[in-house]
Amino acid sequence: MVDDQQTQPPGMGTIQDRVALVTGGTRGIGAAICQLLAGQGAEVAAGYWRHHEPAEKFMADMTAAHPGQRITVHNGNIGSADDCRRVISEVINEHGRLDILVNNAGITIDRIVHKMTDEDWQKVIAINLSGAFFLAQAALEHMLDRGTGRIINMSSAIGETGNIGQVNYAASKSGLFGLTKSLAREAIFQLNRAQRPPGDGIGLTVNAVTPGYIATDMVAAIPDKVMDRIRSQIPVGRLGQPEEVARLVCFLAADQSAYITGQVWAVNGGLDM
Repeated sequence: MVDDQQTQPPGMGTIQDRVALVTGGTRGIGAAICQLLAGQGAEVAAGYWRHHEPAEKFMADMTAAHPGQRITVHNGNIGSADDCRRVISEVINEHGRLDILVNNAGITIDRIVHKMTDEDWQKVIAINLSGAFFLAQAALEHMLDRGTGRIINMSSAIGETGNIGQVNYAASKSGLFGLTKSLAREAIFQLNRAQRPPGDGIGLTVNAVTPGYIATDMVAAIPDKVMDRIRSQIPVGRLGQPEEVARLVCFLAADQSAYITGQVWAVNGGLDM
């Protein structure tokens, strides 16, 4: 472990020289996570789908902002199991290992139930839930071999509360709770089975984060009248900022967070309490 505590902000913990893959990492919450991880000295791999020019610009901007650190971008459809496995392999091949996986990529296709098509349901589940599983499955195999790692699944407050017109999204995001808790248990089980108990070391943890309404492009698409009603329901009276979610992700990713696993962490301004 690299001892670089003097360069770490108080309470953040050690991320220096770790390798992190953040899916959906070139915009919104994912970009904020990448920026903060890189700011703490991590090598960052950002996943994206199809939009090559913005991804290349993101990589160029990140590389300029963090000279000497390896920043890569990886194109892949998280709704495809084969693409998930390929992206994990690419990151390991290019960076030498993978220490942190942040399953951040997600989509919405909002319709009330009787208008929701088979494709509307299946596409959201495939990307938001199945994609997180396939990525975690491939990453976990690598992390178990090394005996350490961090997997952080980005769920949503909607997965806890439900929402009209978002039954597919809510189901996918609440499904991440069961995925997180089961993977956390299995990671420890497999380490013990391999006679590599986590003990007092860095450990191999799996946690979930549930953002509420965060100021991103996805939330910006909500009509103003609806947004006013939503804002009135948030006890702190405002939308969250992507950087506020990123701080929690970096905390969970740190070496010092080894005693936190199988947990669901909310960042929602008190929306659900």
